[in-house]
Amino acid sequence: MRGLRVLIVDDSLLFREILARELLKYLPQGSNIEKAANPFEARDKILEFDPDVMLLDIEMPKMNGVEFLRRLIVQYPLPTVILSGSPQYREQALAAGAVDFVEKPQGHLLHAGSDFFSGLVAKLCAAVVHYLHVQTPDGGDTVLQAGIIAIGASTGGTEALARVLRELRPPLPGIVVVQHIPPMFSRLFAQRLDAETQFKTVEASSGEIVKNNHVFIAPGDKHMRIKRVGRDFIIDCMPGKNVNGHCPSVDVMFRSVAVAARDKAIGVILTGMGGDGAKGLLAMRQAGARTLGQDEASCVVYGMPRVAWEIGAVGRQLSLDAIAGAITSLVIGKQVR
Repeated sequence: MRGLRVLIVDDSLLFREILARELLKYLPQGSNIEKAANPFEARDKILEFDPDVMLLDIEMPKMNGVEFLRRLIVQYPLPTVILSGSPQYREQALAAGAVDFVEKPQGHLLHAGSDFFSGLVAKLCAAVVHYLHVQTPDGGDTVLQAGIIAIGASTGGTEALARVLRELRPPLPGIVVVQHIPPMFSRLFAQRLDAETQFKTVEASSGEIVKNNHVFIAPGDKHMRIKRVGRDFIIDCMPGKNVNGHCPSVDVMFRSVAVAARDKAIGVILTGMGGDGAKGLLAMRQAGARTLGQDEASCVVYGMPRVAWEIGAVGRQLSLDAIAGAITSLVIGKQVR
């Protein structure tokens, strides 16, 4: 996948430079950023640079950002995220065609922290996916009709998963999750994620189709496998012996996804003790899937991701802050580029 081409439009030179530098730390490898000081410069940059997504301020000299977006969207549809210190413009910006609205951080941009920049990258990637989705000629799910995201975690994983899923935005392929957790709590965890994220989240049960924009949490006492039936991915949850000391086992799910989805999958291994999931993630990567692993610095326990990294199962190792953006950018790359 090539990286994203991002156009930043803001009248502050210092803000543009700092923002571009920080975003490049979280954008996909190979990404490029161009900058413009006002809508007139932006118009020329759009023609020269052909950006994938625009990050647009509102209060600027020569032309208001909302007015620029209204005029632009008719002639040159471009997924746009508004980044403004004026929240009163939110509704106007969204009505003008912006995909999302983000408030500028209070104080100096350098003090914003990694959460702000990684979250902004996730929104930029999501804006591209959203635009490609709604521009599908038949109005259907063509961009996402083939694909599945599989995530495994253990110790510290409930908070890590919640953080990643809160930063992700629809539309995305269906997400299947194995978290080492007791049976009673897997349903409660699913209910919590359903309330906190933009995805319909349920405790998985056999026979369910893995639908786009849905998250399926493996029951705490059953292995979860994914099977391919025609164009659909079907969930199979069955009791069984512990694998790598666990039921559900991340390895069991990852191995089934490797067979069912092959190169139409994304695998992610998060914080956890032991080595469950490492060999299954390797099977996914060998089948053509893209794979991500959480890095040591951001893990509660750097066990499962470490083993997966050491055996070559992890394509890219990232901080927890960067994983949501990486997942979204891989969806763009696998389904569109």
